[in-house]
Amino acid sequence: MSTQISPQDEIAVLISRHAPRNGDYATAIGNLTFHRQSSVTESLFHAARPSVAIIAQGAKDVTLGTDTFHYGRMQYLLTSVDLPVQVRVAQASEDKPHLCVVLGIDIADVAALLDSESAAQQKLLPATRGISVSDVSAELLDAMLRLVRLLDKPGEIAALAPLIRRELTYRLLNGPVGARLRHMALASSQSHQVAQAIDWIKVNYAQPLRIEQLAGMANMSMSSLHHHFKAITAMTPMQYQKLLRLQEARRLMLVEQIDAGTAGYRVGYASESQFSREYSRQFGRAPMRDVGQVRAQLSGTTAYSVLP
Repeated sequence: MSTQISPQDEIAVLISRHAPRNGDYATAIGNLTFHRQSSVTESLFHAARPSVAIIAQGAKDVTLGTDTFHYGRMQYLLTSVDLPVQVRVAQASEDKPHLCVVLGIDIADVAALLDSESAAQQKLLPATRGISVSDVSAELLDAMLRLVRLLDKPGEIAALAPLIRRELTYRLLNGPVGARLRHMALASSQSHQVAQAIDWIKVNYAQPLRIEQLAGMANMSMSSLHHHFKAITAMTPMQYQKLLRLQEARRLMLVEQIDAGTAGYRVGYASESQFSREYSRQFGRAPMRDVGQVRAQLSGTTAYSVLP
């Protein structure tokens, strides 16, 4: 007599099958990826985008500023805005690797699910951190499991995946941390305005940052931008830009194998000494020494990527 597998175990089995070795795996379903890691890792910098990440096995720590979010099996991390974070696999082994499924969230899809009445109720919500952790409900797990199962039925993906993605967005909106997504999708909210400022910084991270110009673009006063930006990202706009610059410089040295001076110049630093000083302060080591250490950490694991 066969024993029926639980939904929690089934999604772990499916992730393991589609991600047979350590690394990140794109799928035939847009914005759906799998991650597998068979050992605990050091913290690595990563550009988190609006998404929901469900852990099927193992555990992970995500640090934003001075806040660290720990989540494990059958918990999810909801990210509502682009954020530079540190990520560490905290629980994993060869026998029980860390297994995670990540689905990118389109804020436009969130807005489409909000009616005018619920939107009006959310306008008074204060801006809060762009990252939160919650337990996976049975309904959320069921929807994600049905989405992952579609990978074995490629002919059904085009017709059914958009419907299940919409259901997943609905489940997140009506879950314990759904208010963050609701607030982010409202054009009149401070969270949405901060997201506009973040988008500008991401595109123009190598350019000089003028707070008054950024505030005007986001339709906020400078004091309001500073307050709400820090509430969501745990950083000021200047700190956010600096971290993006340093992360991208690190990527350039790792992936494109260019020297520190050239990397610093390409991300907006006019002074090589200033770049080296700020890089060392952020990552704890001089640029080229740090790159050598990171290469050793990444050997045999995942590719390094911090910007789109």
